Amino acid sequence: MIARAGRGPLRRLVVLRHAKSAWPDGVPDHERPLAPRGRRDAPAAGCALAAADCLPDHALCSTAVRARQTWELAAAEWGTPPPVRQDARLYAADVPTLLEATREAPAEAETLLLIGHNPGLEELVLTLAGDSLDDALDDVRTKFPTSAVAILAWHGSSWASLGPGTALLTDMIVPRGKKQHDGR
Repeated sequence: MIARAGRGPLRRLVVLRHAKSAWPDGVPDHERPLAPRGRRDAPAAGCALAAADCLPDHALCSTAVRARQTWELAAAEWGTPPPVRQDARLYAADVPTLLEATREAPAEAETLLLIGHNPGLEELVLTLAGDSLDDALDDVRTKFPTSAVAILAWHGSSWASLGPGTALLTDMIVPRGKKQHDGR
């Protein structure tokens, strides 16, 4: 893996947009659960992270139901999920708020998973990525759909040094789960 020049160990920020949510009548936005497609795609995101050898040491997750369910289903695909911190600031967060929460991550975490919402996550990836491998940056600019995963790599002695243009976007994937024969 290539990362931008810097000091300190290689760190990876894995940005995961929550899986597809349902829109039940009368349910507040924060309480919306995953739709059937989201319940298929979230485990696929967990499998994709394992296949990419990009399992997190720590996770930050929005308190919204759809984000928490995405975390639970993705993490269930790993042997031992890392510690997770539910953070209300991540719900509908802008880039400065997302950066603030990320910079508070434990220094010993080399790979951090951030689960939240658009447009903030897409804007965060575009802000942090000074460059990308292949067409990953163009892919994010085109669309960062539900269940999308962006992997940013950089060198830093702590998460506090992560800033605009300091990371290399090494991958952008959109994992999709397969429908079962009964249509779920």
